[in-house]
Amino acid sequence: MTTTHPREASRPRARRLLSRLAAAIVVGTLAFGGASAASADDEADAPTPADPTVQLSVSTGSGTPIEPDGPLVSTITLANDTESTLTAGAVALQVGRDPLADGEALDQWLDEGTTSGAFHTIATEPTPVVEREATETLTVVVDAVELGDLDEGVYPIRARLSGASTAVSGEDALQWNLTASTVLVIAESGGSDSAVLVPITATPENGSLLTADELSALTAEGGALAGQLDAVTGTTAVLAIDPAIPAAIRMLGTRAPETATRWLGEIEALPNDVFALQFGDADATVQARAGLPAPLATPDLTSLLLADDFPPAADATPTPSPTPTADPVAALPANEQLTALNGAEQGLLWPRPDVTTADLAMFGGYFGDEVTTILPSTSFAGASAGRVSVDGHDALVVDATASARLSAAVEATDPAVLDRELTAAAGHLFFAAGGTTPTILALDRSETRSAAAVRAALSAFASPAVTLSELRAAPPASATPTPADSVDRVSALNAMLADETRLTEFATILTEPAQLLSPTRIRILRAIGVGLDDTAFTAAVATQQERARTTLDAVGIQQPKPVQLFTSAAPLPVWVRNDLPWDVNVSLFSTPSDLRLDIQPVTEVTAQPAGSTRVDIPIEARVASGDVQVTFRLTSPTGVPIGQAATADVTLRADWEGIGLGILGGVIALLLVLGTIRTVRRRRTQSDASDEASDASDEAEPATTDAGER
Repeated sequence: MTTTHPREASRPRARRLLSRLAAAIVVGTLAFGGASAASADDEADAPTPADPTVQLSVSTGSGTPIEPDGPLVSTITLANDTESTLTAGAVALQVGRDPLADGEALDQWLDEGTTSGAFHTIATEPTPVVEREATETLTVVVDAVELGDLDEGVYPIRARLSGASTAVSGEDALQWNLTASTVLVIAESGGSDSAVLVPITATPENGSLLTADELSALTAEGGALAGQLDAVTGTTAVLAIDPAIPAAIRMLGTRAPETATRWLGEIEALPNDVFALQFGDADATVQARAGLPAPLATPDLTSLLLADDFPPAADATPTPSPTPTADPVAALPANEQLTALNGAEQGLLWPRPDVTTADLAMFGGYFGDEVTTILPSTSFAGASAGRVSVDGHDALVVDATASARLSAAVEATDPAVLDRELTAAAGHLFFAAGGTTPTILALDRSETRSAAAVRAALSAFASPAVTLSELRAAPPASATPTPADSVDRVSALNAMLADETRLTEFATILTEPAQLLSPTRIRILRAIGVGLDDTAFTAAVATQQERARTTLDAVGIQQPKPVQLFTSAAPLPVWVRNDLPWDVNVSLFSTPSDLRLDIQPVTEVTAQPAGSTRVDIPIEARVASGDVQVTFRLTSPTGVPIGQAATADVTLRADWEGIGLGILGGVIALLLVLGTIRTVRRRRTQSDASDEASDASDEAEPATTDAGER
C-alpha cells in the first residue's frame, strides 16, 4: 500500500488524491529543478524526503560536450520507490533554443528550473512499466537534424513525464507528472584543456598523527585513502598531499601496516604531478595575518620514534672479526625524510582564499619570492582561471564555480546527482574557457569522496596534456585580490600559541619534552587547516584549548588529609598525581606555617605515569604541642610552577612522648621496687623459718644423748 501523509486520513478521497498529486509534483520539481505542469491547493501536505515517491532524471553525457551538428544521446531514468507499480507513460525531451548567457543563468536553470526562451520538443518516447522499488532507464537518440542548428553554447534541456500512474487497491490512480532538468554543452572537440587539483588529506581521531589502526583502515580495500589512490591512478590529476600522511606511515617503521606502506609506495610511483600541502594542511593566511615572523614549523618527529621499530639493516657480506664488535645501532630517519614526498614540485602554496596583497607579500617572505599561491577566482576582481600576478607575486587561479560543482559531484553516491553536477561543471567550464591558457579546477578538501565519482570527474575534466610546469609558465595577467568576509582566526591562533608557550614551560617536567610538544604543534596546525569551515574551525580551536587546560592540570598534589603527629619525628605522606602517560620529574617544596615543625624543604620526585605517587617527607617537632599548616607546591626542574599548591593540617602532640616515657619509667621503677621488696620479704621469711628449724634441732639432740648414756 502506498504510504500516505498522516493528515490525509480524515480528508475526503478527492482532496486526498489531489494533495498526493501535488506532493508528487513538488518532489519532482525539488529533486531535479524542473517545473511541473500540475499544481496543488495545499502545499503544506508535501511529503518529506523519506516518503516513497517516483523520481525522474535526465543525463546528456555526464559533462561531456557534443560537437556542433552532432547527435545527442540522452539517458532518462525512472526510479519507482513506491510500493505500487508505475504504469507505462511517455516522456518528452525538450531543448531551449536560446543558449544560457552565463554561469549565473546556468545555476538558476539547474537550481530553480527557470530560464527565458521557448523550448522545442526534439523527441518523445514511451516509458516502460516500472515495478515497485525498481529503476528503469531508456536511451533517447536525437540526430543533428532533429536537434536543429545549434551553435556552440550551453543550452537548457528538460524531460517531462506524463501518463504514468501508480494505484493502490481500492483507490484511484495517482498520476505522476514530473520534470527533470539538465544542460547540453556544445563545443568544438579539443577546444579547451583543464587541469584538476585533488587534495589528499586524512584527519586522525586524536588530532595529531594517524595511528596504525587508522592507517590500516584507511589504506585497506574500501578505505578512504585506498579509494582515492584507485581514483587518481591512470589520470592526469595534480595531487596535493598532506605530508602528515607519509610521516605517520614512516614513523611506525616495521609496525606500519603492510597496506599503508604499499599505499605510500604506489602513490609515490605515480607519474602525476605532485606537491605538498603544509603539514596538517595548515593555512598560511592566518599565520601571515597573525604577523608571525616565520610559518609554524613542522614539529620534530624524531623524538617520537622507537628504536625497536627500526632494526639495523643486515650486512649483506659479513666478514669475520678477530675481536668482538658492538651490536649495530638502528639508523633512525631524519625529520625531513619522514615528511618527504618523492618527486614533489616545490614552491606551491594552497591557503584559504581570503588573501590580501599583504598576505601574498608575507608568503614571499616565508617561502621565497618564487612561491606560487593557488587561489579561487572569487579571491580576485574579474580574474578568470589561469595565472595572474599581484604586485609581482605569482598565483594560479582556480575557477570557483566549476570547481564547486565538481566538488559536489565527487561527494555524490546517487548516479543522477553525480551526472547533474558533472554536467553543471561542464557548463561552467565552457563559460570559463578562453584563450590558450588551460582552465584550472580544484576539488574541495574532503575525506568522504566517492572513489567512483572522483574517477568519473577526472575522466571528464583532467586533460592529459596539462602539467603544473605549463600552468606556472603561462603568461600572467594582472589581478587585484578581493578578500571575502570570514571569521577572524588570528585571535584564536594567538590564543593557541599562548597555550603552547605555557605547555613548553610545563613540558620541562618530562625527560623528552617533545613527546608532549610535537603532538601539540600538530594539533594547532590541524586546527587552522584550510579545509575547516568557520564552524569546524571554532570547534577545533575549542577542543585544542580544552586539551591544553587539561594537560596543564594533569600533574598536581592531591589534597592532603589532616595529620595527627604523636611523636617528635615521623614521615609525612604526600601524594603527587600524574595523569600523563609519561614519568614526570618535579620538585616538591614543603613550607610549615610555624617554626614548631621542622620539615624537609625540598624533595625531588619522579611521579609514575597515569597514577599517584606517594612521597614521605621527614618532619620533626621542635617544641611542645600545637596546630601547624604545611603548604606544598610543585615546580619543574627549571623552576616552573606545576599545578596548584595544597595545604595539610598537622596537629602536633610531641610532649606526649616524654610524658608517656616518664609514666612508663615510673611504672617500671615502681615494679622494680615492689619486686625488690617482695624478694627481700620472701628471703627474710625463708631465713626466719630456717632459724626456727635449727633451734628445734639443737634442743632435740641432748635428749637423745642422755638416753644413750643410761
